Amino acid sequence: MRILYTALSLIGLALFSPAAFAQLTLSGKITDKNSKPIPGATIKLIEKKIVQVTDQDGTFEFPDLAPGTYNFTTSYIGYDTRNTRFNLQQGKTYLIVVLQDKDNELQGVEITGRKEQAYKNTKSFSGTKTETPLRYVPQAISYVTKEVIDDQQAFKASDVIRNISGATHFSYYNNDISLRGFRSGNALINGLRTPTSSWSQPLLPNVERIEVIKGPASALFANTDPGGTVNTVTKKPLDEARKSINFATGSYNTNRLMADFTGPMNESKTLLYRLNLAYQNAESFRVLQGGEDLVIAPSISFIPDDKTQVNFDFVYSKTKSRLDRGQPIFDATAGTNLNSTPISFAIGKRNDFENELNIYVTTSLQRKITDKITFNASYMKFLYDEDLLEHRTSNSYASDLAGNPIPTKMGMITQRRQAKNYNDNITLYFVSDLNTGPLKHKIVTGYDYILNINPVGNSSYNASGYRKTNGNVGNYDKNKPGDFIMENGNPKPNVPHFDLVNPDYSISEISGYINTSVAQAATKYYVNGIYLQDQISWGKFQALLGLRQEYYTDVLNYTKNNEKRVEQKALIPRVGLVYTPFDQVSFYGTYTEGYQPQVAGTIGAPEIYGGPFDPLISNMYEVGAKTEFFEKRLSANISFYRIEMNNVLAQLRLDPAKPDLYSNVGQQRSKGIELDINGSIMPNFSVTANFAISRAETTKSEKPENVGFLNANAPKAQGGLWAKYTFVNPDLKGLGLGAGVNYTGKRNTLSTLINGLELPEYTLFNAALYYSIDKFKLSANLNNVFNKTHWVGGYDFNRLYPGAPRNFMVGIGYTF
Repeated sequence: MRILYTALSLIGLALFSPAAFAQLTLSGKITDKNSKPIPGATIKLIEKKIVQVTDQDGTFEFPDLAPGTYNFTTSYIGYDTRNTRFNLQQGKTYLIVVLQDKDNELQGVEITGRKEQAYKNTKSFSGTKTETPLRYVPQAISYVTKEVIDDQQAFKASDVIRNISGATHFSYYNNDISLRGFRSGNALINGLRTPTSSWSQPLLPNVERIEVIKGPASALFANTDPGGTVNTVTKKPLDEARKSINFATGSYNTNRLMADFTGPMNESKTLLYRLNLAYQNAESFRVLQGGEDLVIAPSISFIPDDKTQVNFDFVYSKTKSRLDRGQPIFDATAGTNLNSTPISFAIGKRNDFENELNIYVTTSLQRKITDKITFNASYMKFLYDEDLLEHRTSNSYASDLAGNPIPTKMGMITQRRQAKNYNDNITLYFVSDLNTGPLKHKIVTGYDYILNINPVGNSSYNASGYRKTNGNVGNYDKNKPGDFIMENGNPKPNVPHFDLVNPDYSISEISGYINTSVAQAATKYYVNGIYLQDQISWGKFQALLGLRQEYYTDVLNYTKNNEKRVEQKALIPRVGLVYTPFDQVSFYGTYTEGYQPQVAGTIGAPEIYGGPFDPLISNMYEVGAKTEFFEKRLSANISFYRIEMNNVLAQLRLDPAKPDLYSNVGQQRSKGIELDINGSIMPNFSVTANFAISRAETTKSEKPENVGFLNANAPKAQGGLWAKYTFVNPDLKGLGLGAGVNYTGKRNTLSTLINGLELPEYTLFNAALYYSIDKFKLSANLNNVFNKTHWVGGYDFNRLYPGAPRNFMVGIGYTF
């Protein structure tokens, strides 16, 4: 009977005490120390081996849990991982976890990922070579984060330029942009110099953010352009497992696949990995353009203790495409109709190709020698390999019998080229923290070495000109028509003219032309630089003092018997001051100089060109304010600047016996105002905006008519806005909207002074729709909504660079 009674009692408890077996739902929120929600944080329930990722409001939810005690681990990059023990019971089902900032003072080069998953970035290494809050850097630094890149479904670097103030395209080519009115060609990856030999724009699957250091940056990064320097920051391994796969398709038969895998490789999390993959096959609105792109980018970080960090990156990037030299138009006179040919119009042949391979390896080491001194070392090896065949214009129209141009036919040349380029970059520096009375010092003492080589063996196989009766080719001479073969009453071209009225894109075999094989000259230059920088803190003031001694050596006639070293040097100062009256606002002022060496072939032969000539020296004065709003979710930076570049060489043409004489008489100046806004007005409302007003012009020239002439592809006004709103209403949860507008004012081309060829202003509108459910994200982007015809840049009448008409992209992503 006792056994029966016990059994009945247990049954009764089960029936009449459901609370004892009720399933509960645990919900909660992850915040930082300021009670701000942390979206994207990982919270793991140990006992159930269940992982949740917090939403936009930092919240999470674990349903169907039995009452009891549970252990959680909470982590997010940039914060210390926290272990939490929680007793789940009726009336106690809500958990708040506060994460503390992780101390990253060891880093001299970025090795751990950025803590924000937002449009706003807080810290950077590129402005000072130390991890410094942007508001304490006395110089404007614009940026585009991977979140903006993802929301705009951008795939190549050229797709994100519209988000940078004072930045416009010069052409379609790699890093060929205008910054603050000056043409830029320098590029950095994680603060290390890369060659800019490639034509194709780099891909973005392994990019954390793109930064633009505004104005001269020579005090830190050797010879740089006066308008600014682009620095690409790559994604780094995380100490928690994250995986994502994304597929997209859209206009111009675009198919795209990307993957991102990261996490620890051992239980102690001393060895971390990341693997970024991307593949795209796409055509273009341009005839015979588009191509195939592949990126494989593994990265490994080794952190054996709290004093040492080692990072290794390998990037393999291959592009199969054609070299797009832009849109030609009829005639080359003032007032020429830009619409005389469609924007899809290109010159070339079906069998043209441009195969490019970029491989680079980066190794970085940071070692904390003492509590006050850290040693940093980085090395990058970069290989560029090109295999090219192109039919392109000779930059002139076809010639008739009388030597007059035929405005509907382009003179043509062919190039078959194979070439390689190697680049080495080593940077070594110490960071020392010292105090002198009330002053705190962060002193950077460093050395840089940059080596660039075009090796022996690079060669081209070219055809151009007009056929001569003696079997040779040459430029047509209207005074000696008898020397040339005639065809239909006009001189016969070596490479058939391209008819702008009836274009022919059929396969053309270059063996049918008279070709000349030319070995490209081997070249070599190297840079040695030593620098000293002191960041001084005193109360509400931050001062920056920097000085760099630069030695640039160009080896003229490299590998030949008459090899000659042409040396140039410069002492480059940098001074800045930041005043922070209260936490949300900083005011700053700076003076810095830039440096670019003159071409060795020119300064290496004073008997021909004159001289000696000083390097190009630029200087910049800049003042501005950096502010934060909405609990520091949104940043706004405004800057006023003046940049002046001196020692621009110009040909004198005063002595007929010395037609190549040069003089340092050129000067260009740029003045302007820039505004950048990045971040979130609300946790579910993100925005990035930029605006610039500037005037970049020639202020000194041997030709008086050039003074006051505006620089090419440098509009007086330019701006953009992109915003994303995610609904928080339960009925619309997961739905988001994106919208943007971009304006670019009128611009000169390189040939405007000659033939009045000016590019018109344009305004573009873009839109996007997002939907997130569980671990899936659906995206649909519509660019150039109103199908505005526009040109993003241009050289002259046969090289204009039109922007894409209306186009769309639809993507689906899965995170696990």
